[in-house]
Amino acid sequence: MFRIGFGYDVHKLVENRKLILGGIEIPFSKGTLGHSDGDALIHAICDALLGALALRDIGFHFPDSSEEFKDIDSKIILRKTIEMIRAKGWEIGNIDTTICLEKPKLKDHISLMQSTLANIMGISPDQISVKVTTAETMGFVGTGEGVAVYAVALLHHLH
Repeated sequence: MFRIGFGYDVHKLVENRKLILGGIEIPFSKGTLGHSDGDALIHAICDALLGALALRDIGFHFPDSSEEFKDIDSKIILRKTIEMIRAKGWEIGNIDTTICLEKPKLKDHISLMQSTLANIMGISPDQISVKVTTAETMGFVGTGEGVAVYAVALLHHLH
């Protein structure tokens, strides 16, 4: 048995915040604004995983109104999401993601993102695709106001 889930997340880029994507810090003059560390890549992945099993979204499990999750490292959220998925008898087949960001360029960080994410999820780096594109200077991504991330996850049931 297989299930597919889709995730999407956006965060505003602001001064005096770290840019964390895929569990790693990217050197840049701006970072993502959020209740947590603002890791839009991990948030989109979590939503894809949760969505595949109709377990609602990360806002339901990790509400931004809770002080417990204020400035939380999103890697913790991902670990807890994986625990939920596995507790129900499911395993990751693969995850495919696209980060939409004008600047900074991320190509030199993709391998580290993949290995970091794979390590957290207990999967092989070749099971997680991290792609990057720009918005061709259009919209909030194109003007450098924010980052958007899309993720799709394929889960299979362990028999």
